[in-house]
Amino acid sequence: MATQPTNAAEPAPPAVRLRRELAAHPARLAGALLLAVVATAAGLALPLLVQKIIGDFATHRSPAPGLLMMGVAALGGALAQALAGFQLAQIGERMTYRLRTALMAHALRLPLPVVRAQGIGDLAARVTSDAQLLRQVVEVATQLPLAALSVAATLAVMAWIDWVLTVVTVAALAGLTVLVLLILRRMRANVTGQQDAVGQIAQRFTANLEALTTIKAYQAEPMADRSLAKDAEQLLAVSLTGARLGALVPAVLTLGNQFAMIAVILTGGARLAAGELQVAAFAAFLLYLLQTVPSVNTLATGLGRLQAGLAARDRCNELLALPPEADPDDADRPTPTPAPDAPAVVFRSVSYTHAGSDQPALRAVSFSVPRTGLTAVVGPSGAGKSTAISLVGRFVRPSGGSVSVLGHDVQSWPLDALRAHMAYVDQAFTLVEATARENLQLGRAHPADDHELAEALAAVGLTEDIARLPQGLDTVLGRESDLSGGQRQRMALARALLTDADLVLLDEPTSQLDGINELRLREIVERLAGHRAVVVIAHRLSTVQHADHVIMMNRGTIVDAADHPTLLTRCVPYRELVASQAGSPLLERH
Repeated sequence: MATQPTNAAEPAPPAVRLRRELAAHPARLAGALLLAVVATAAGLALPLLVQKIIGDFATHRSPAPGLLMMGVAALGGALAQALAGFQLAQIGERMTYRLRTALMAHALRLPLPVVRAQGIGDLAARVTSDAQLLRQVVEVATQLPLAALSVAATLAVMAWIDWVLTVVTVAALAGLTVLVLLILRRMRANVTGQQDAVGQIAQRFTANLEALTTIKAYQAEPMADRSLAKDAEQLLAVSLTGARLGALVPAVLTLGNQFAMIAVILTGGARLAAGELQVAAFAAFLLYLLQTVPSVNTLATGLGRLQAGLAARDRCNELLALPPEADPDDADRPTPTPAPDAPAVVFRSVSYTHAGSDQPALRAVSFSVPRTGLTAVVGPSGAGKSTAISLVGRFVRPSGGSVSVLGHDVQSWPLDALRAHMAYVDQAFTLVEATARENLQLGRAHPADDHELAEALAAVGLTEDIARLPQGLDTVLGRESDLSGGQRQRMALARALLTDADLVLLDEPTSQLDGINELRLREIVERLAGHRAVVVIAHRLSTVQHADHVIMMNRGTIVDAADHPTLLTRCVPYRELVASQAGSPLLERH
């Protein structure tokens, strides 16, 4: 077949583990850490060099050697810090890339009901803002141990200079640490709430943009504004709580640092007056204290950013934990061979209930679709026709009963192999945001040549329409250059025409076609039905009289099934449905 080749089911992506992500580039990470240690060591050396220079001045020695060493340490430390930052940025961006691609790939493989339940906007928020929040964890994960190392090393040197002042410093910073940790515990929950609110507003805004034509047509902008404003108000409330918590951290840090500085100055002044401390040593101690303050601030703010990143990690892992559409054992399941004499589709007592509904959409439905020819599924709105088509493609799974395709239960097919035997045109005639050429060739294992594409476009009457696009077949559809509803429908039909799938599913394919293009559709369907099974959900019954097999549905059940003349004779609901359209010309012909 020329359809998409069968691929083994992909395993669910592993959960995000920060240690594993950080170790993905060990050489780069080790280099960044080494450079950061060099920068920290250079910073630690500066106060000792200041102490040496002050001593040189006091003893009338030349300060030039000390000044030269200070310059080398300062420049070397700055360069090492810049290089370490660049290496960490590379690690972070690569991690974000891996995470985003994993999230997007996994979302595309989720079952349709799960995607609808999650919401497109919320899924987009996890791929964008949550992944970006997780990006900062790379920097924090290296900054925190380095800041802790810097604080510990600085305190050790300070204790070597004067242990009394060091005890005073640690006592002042201990109270500060307790307060900051209490604040940070609340920040993680708040970040989760903010991201949930971002997902909610993104979901509603996306839905409103998709329905923008309807909103404008009914002047419903004020209603949409109110709904969006309500979501924005919820986001504002939780964000203000986060802002209050965030504002407390620097305030507490500043207060703690000021208390530590005052306590050290008062204690140091007393020890200077008593002759227990030299001026050069006290100056060095103060420099180390000033140097400790940024490291303590880095620890506190880094812990806050880490909480935000961990909250984002949890949301990403929630998405990655959702089971994909394909069964886990698809990779080991042999691909069935289509049974040559079996019907294309068989329903056996199939029932289905939509999530959140207490009324079944299908009730013990049984029917079969011949291996070749045109089968029309008709009935009033809400009869369950589209639900039945969704079960054939395994977009949803039955609540009871079984569905067979080409002689095998749909559950026995690997998902990719099952859909490789199908061509599907949905009610919205969906096109992907890609070139016209790519849209025409979805599902093909090998590209079609220009002659094949030209034949398919001519068959659906799209040759001139595509030629008028800015780049013809290579025009990207979906933004500046798009097709009308009828053109999109004919493009979807041309795509089905270019496949050689055993089963073609058409969900209301004539809803946006004029009379001329409806005649084209009939010709295409007749050509397809000559050597494969074509199932058409039809609201417009003008094509029914040409169907080899007609299935009449109502309220989730099969009313009757036969050819068109037989149903007109024996099925009253079918006769009433036909008579309700266009003055019942089909009745008159019958």
